[in-house]
Amino acid sequence: MALLWTALIGLIAGALAKMIMPGKDPGGIIITMLLGVAGAMVGTFIGRSVGWYTAGEGAGLIAAVVGAVILLWAYRLMRGRTATP
Repeated sequence: MALLWTALIGLIAGALAKMIMPGKDPGGIIITMLLGVAGAMVGTFIGRSVGWYTAGEGAGLIAAVVGAVILLWAYRLMRGRTATP
């Protein structure tokens, strides 16, 4: 059940991040879900580093969206630097 909850929150966080940073990004619903889950991991890491979360606590929806926005920004930054044939 926890895996389904994680996937649902990841889908919501990824969709919100894509709405905050509109543009041409790859992927459909699965990539959006993975973006949200990875964003939650980034948000948890940043929150623990700053002291917002203790060990065993995960990021909330807002931190997951912020993490997903950071990942989208990093993706676009790297995509812009690659040479196109």
